[in-house]
Amino acid sequence: MPLILVTNDDGVHSPGLISLFDVMKNLGDVYVIAPDRERSAVSHALTMHRPLRVEELRDHVYHINGTPTDCIAVGVNKILPERPAFVVSGINKGANLGDDITYSGTVSAAIESTIMGIPAFAVSLAIQKQTKSLHFETASNIALEIGKYILDSSLPYDTLLNVNVPDVHAPGIKGIKLTRQGKRVYNDSIQETFDPHGEKHYWIGGGQPYWEHGEDTDIQAVQDNYVSITPIHLDLTNYEALKFLKDRLLFTLNEKI
Repeated sequence: MPLILVTNDDGVHSPGLISLFDVMKNLGDVYVIAPDRERSAVSHALTMHRPLRVEELRDHVYHINGTPTDCIAVGVNKILPERPAFVVSGINKGANLGDDITYSGTVSAAIESTIMGIPAFAVSLAIQKQTKSLHFETASNIALEIGKYILDSSLPYDTLLNVNVPDVHAPGIKGIKLTRQGKRVYNDSIQETFDPHGEKHYWIGGGQPYWEHGEDTDIQAVQDNYVSITPIHLDLTNYEALKFLKDRLLFTLNEKI
């Protein structure tokens, strides 16, 4: 029976993680190793300035007082009885689209797994409005099918999948699209606030997002009620720029030396 590792950045008690844990039991022997509290937007942070504490909450469920990346590093090397067949991170309460993936702890857990040579994917629920009823079951069923595929076929080298699922009942999903990472930035995302003594402080978050439009982007797919699956490659080299700069920048610099 394959071993599967589930993690997230919303914390070990997140309903999205619990939904994912339950559905992955259909595929193998599932372990949860997740942060002890919400660690959203910590990106690929690794804790190096203090020791980490691991606590077993119940059979196969652990939490760590660290980041999602810590959970993968410690979990794979020190907690699990063997290397997992794959790692799935999520289900995140909120989308990870476009440039959001650079901040996402959810995606970063999948990145760390991929660095370690373990197939991985991240799953996020793209919430359009505040509601008490979130459709984690829709996302977990998509995750189940992706998990089956990985067990049968694995993933391309050095590549993880970033999956975003619209927050609707399954019949509302129009289909699945393979997409490219879109571009999304936020206006007015730094808010000024004052403490009781009148001292100014700044609060990061909020703001109005805007994005580039394109039928093949992750953002557009989710807007149109499609599941978006974006293959993310860990090699960040811009190969077109590499060719361009070899002809121009390299020549210029060598002339100066």
